[in-house]
Amino acid sequence: MPNIRKVAELAGVSVATVSRTLKTPEVVSPETRDRVLAAVERAGYRPNLMAVQFRSRRTRNLVVLVPVIANVFFARVISGIQEAAQAFDYRVLLCDTLGREEVETAYAELVHAHQADGVIQLRAFNPFEKACADGQAPPPMVNACEVLDAPPCPTVRLDNRAAARAMTEHLLALGHRRIGLIKGPQGSPLTRERIAGYEDAMQAAGIAPDPTLLCRGNFTLQAGYQAAGELLALPDRPTAIFCENDEMAIGAIQRIRQDGLRVPQDLSVAGFDDIPFAAYCDPPLTTIAQPAEEFGRRAVAMLVALFEDRTLPEPHVVLPYDLIVRGSTAPAPTGSGQPQPTP
Repeated sequence: MPNIRKVAELAGVSVATVSRTLKTPEVVSPETRDRVLAAVERAGYRPNLMAVQFRSRRTRNLVVLVPVIANVFFARVISGIQEAAQAFDYRVLLCDTLGREEVETAYAELVHAHQADGVIQLRAFNPFEKACADGQAPPPMVNACEVLDAPPCPTVRLDNRAAARAMTEHLLALGHRRIGLIKGPQGSPLTRERIAGYEDAMQAAGIAPDPTLLCRGNFTLQAGYQAAGELLALPDRPTAIFCENDEMAIGAIQRIRQDGLRVPQDLSVAGFDDIPFAAYCDPPLTTIAQPAEEFGRRAVAMLVALFEDRTLPEPHVVLPYDLIVRGSTAPAPTGSGQPQPTP
């Protein structure tokens, strides 16, 4: 196998220049860089990655902990992570944890074992908590999307409370007063924040909280379908349902139709996330759009900055949201003759 000395000979430069070109090409003149890369190609040289990692103490691997990889929103976040990782010349080690702490902790140990450089955690759990309690220095980590209440690391998040309030205010402005809420997983910070935003808007409108209008969910189509059935079975059913993600909203629309009601004429439905399906379901879904891919891109950029010991100008980034109004919401039905679910 050709070695680095052969490449230096072919390029007419020193071994140090070849090494510098391969590790930090931006510091080498374009002419020299082109000569070295051409010589690498001619020689068929492949760097010894193990040796490079040993000298630099970098693996160029990033561990990404995803609670549910089948979730469409997280799939978009991963796309942003992959795009940014490639731009920074890092590889992604993806783990579908299903929210299991022992799995997250095991994958995070790859950093302590020098098989990865850092972690992007997309759930509100610190996989290094025990190690830090034992006196070990916290490895590089960025917490994105669902963030810890007291994060020990940089974060990328949305103002979920403000976004949920904006959606609830939209429904109130349409004349809805009985607004059902299909919640996310119990114990999730996202769920708590979105409930708080819903309650902020209802209380500001002078509407007392009605616990029967809050139904448990878990961000799945099935959960939205089942919870909508519970709300439709109430003696005084809601005229609008706000779901804490789009998948539950799509499930809810299916159940509403099966019960003989129309969306939005009889019952408005709103979601959260603006997944690709939201604009193409029937009717198109009113929702909160959050920049999923940007979560991933920002998390990678922040993690790389930690590797390079750079000070982050914004260690806790809050990304913007948009209220997207589509055909699934309309003014509340008037009169006492509202259609009721069929038996």
